Formats: sequence, C-alpha cells, structure tokens
Amino acid sequence: MGGIKMEEIKYTIKDFKSENEVRWCPGCGDYAIMNAVQRVMADQGISHEKYAVISGIGCSSRFPYYMSTYGFHTIHGRAMAVASGVKCANPDLTVWVITGDGDAMAIGGNHFIHLVRRNIDLNVIIFNNKIYGLTKGQYSPTTDRGFKSKTSPFGTIEDPFVPGQLVIGARGTFFARTIDGNLKMSQEVFAEAAGHKGTSIVEVLQNCMIYNNGVHDQITDPAFRAERQLYLRHGEPMLFGQNNDKGLIIHKGKLKVVTVGENGTTPDDILVHDATEPDPLLHLALINMQLPDFPVAFGVIRSVPSLVYDREMAAQVSEIKKTAKIKCVDDLLRSGNTWEVKDTGYKPDSDFCLTSGPFL
Repeated sequence: MGGIKMEEIKYTIKDFKSENEVRWCPGCGDYAIMNAVQRVMADQGISHEKYAVISGIGCSSRFPYYMSTYGFHTIHGRAMAVASGVKCANPDLTVWVITGDGDAMAIGGNHFIHLVRRNIDLNVIIFNNKIYGLTKGQYSPTTDRGFKSKTSPFGTIEDPFVPGQLVIGARGTFFARTIDGNLKMSQEVFAEAAGHKGTSIVEVLQNCMIYNNGVHDQITDPAFRAERQLYLRHGEPMLFGQNNDKGLIIHKGKLKVVTVGENGTTPDDILVHDATEPDPLLHLALINMQLPDFPVAFGVIRSVPSLVYDREMAAQVSEIKKTAKIKCVDDLLRSGNTWEVKDTGYKPDSDFCLTSGPFL
C-alpha cells in the first residue's frame, strides 16, 4: 500500500485479564503468578486469541477463568493430556498448562512424565505449595517428610517428589524454578519458557496462606534469602550471597560451596552455568541442592534443544498425505477388509417370534 507501514500492536496486561472477579484467598501466591504470566503474554506480542490456558483441578486451576484467552478447566490430573491434544490439533496456539503439586504429581503423574518425554510444545507451570489446598489441607506428593496434616496427623512417613528430578528422569529439555513473590524473576523465567521449543516445566514455590503458610520462608525470607538462593543465568558464574562472594565449584566429583578470596579461591574457579548442556548430570545436581548445605537453585536450570513432538507429527502427516490413497473418512471406512450384507430372503419361523409365547 504505497509504503504505508502498519504499526505494530502493543499489548498490555489488561488485554489478558478477563472480566471475572478473581477469587483466591487474600495473600495467596497465585495472584502474583498470574500477574507475571499476563505481563509475559503481553510482552510476547501475540494476540489473546492465539493463547489457550488449560488447567486441572485445584486452587491454581481457576486460572483460565481470569484470563482473556481461550481456556479449558479440565478434570483432576488431566490438564496435560487435554493440552497435548489442543496443541497437536492446533499448532498455531500458544498453550500454557496451569497445575499444582497434587494435580501434576499425583493423579496426573503419568501424564506429566509422558508429556515431558514426548517434548510437546507446551508451557507448564507447577504451583508447588506442598499441600492440597482446595480439598482443605491433605498432604501432597511434594509434602516434606514428617509434616502433620489432616491425612497425616502423626507426620508423613514418605519422602517427597522433587519435580525437577522427574523432568530429568523423563529426559526433559527445559526446567526452571522461581518464587511466587519475586515478580521480576518469574517474568524472566516465564519468558524463557515461552521461547523454548518443546515442553517447558516451571516449578513455582508458592505459599498457601491457609493450610501451609510459610512453607518456603526458610528460602524466601528477605532477611537471609541472598545467602540461600542461587539465581542461575546461562553463561554467568554461579555466585550468590549478600556480597555475591560465594559460589559453586566441583570438588571430588561433587558440588561444593566456596567463598571467593578464601583458601586461594578466585572468581575464575567458580562454575559458569550452561543451561544448554545436553548431559543432565550437573543440572540434576543443581536441582538437588537444598538447605542447609547449599543454596536453592532458581532460574532456568536446563534448556536444551531437541525434536518437538507436535512438529514431528505435523511433518509426518504432511508427508503421508502426499501418497496416501485415503483422502477422507469415507475412503477409510471402505479400505481394508470390508464386506457387504445382502438380503438372502430368509424369514424366521413365526412360532419362534418373540412377540408371542410365554416370554412376554
């Protein structure tokens, strides 16, 4: 049109908020997570009708009602199965899955590991508050050993799942971790997840004010979080601490915390994070770090390129169509072993008719 340029549409967070009243408990971490997701969606430059938000069952799974996008509030544990179908049927959609530690790790656990294994292009956010909130305080698959709840009044006698371990075990290509109250970190992580081609899993340490309040305080409390959080960025040294002078090295085949300037340790000795390393050994070690011996790792821990299921499926279907004799459902029904039932003229004996006799 004669050199006239169409102005690029700038989306804002308001474009992704629905008119529905948000109903979570006051102080719930879900508010902050949704805010970060909406901001990232706006920054992606994709219109809201190109998004679909799929959820399972749980407090977090009310998410689709509050989003001005396509959405589907599914049944318990099945969000990832439904989302897989949505993405494969309509690859042009950007699909986000909202789930909790119970929804994803318990009844949805099988769907979770196979989604990760297939590497379908979905963005999955796990709200991990280590409790069942919607059903009023039962312990979940990520609840810490010894925790007393309504279903473990004397303390749990199980070791919890670590979501990142499952991702690595299922040959996952992307895993990240963030905190509900850290909006900046969450936005950065969600943006990285959105850009990853394949299944991206983001674990959010989320607080439940009612049934597990303060569960993550030992990690998130501002008084000592600098000493207990390691925010990983690809290509940067693994440094943390109030003075950013503590870091990680490999010592005798294992991770070790050191202080720069002590015992001859220099900045050059500190490990540099490589999120794209195909070998998951170091990524798993970072996922496994826990207090008090290590800081907890946050940010994008693993982001490895690999074949994407929905793209491979679309390419396979396209290739088969080139030579396929079956072009429609009618062709399919008439293919293979078929037969025709003809009228032979046979008539049953009238005495054997069920309309008469002692059977009625």
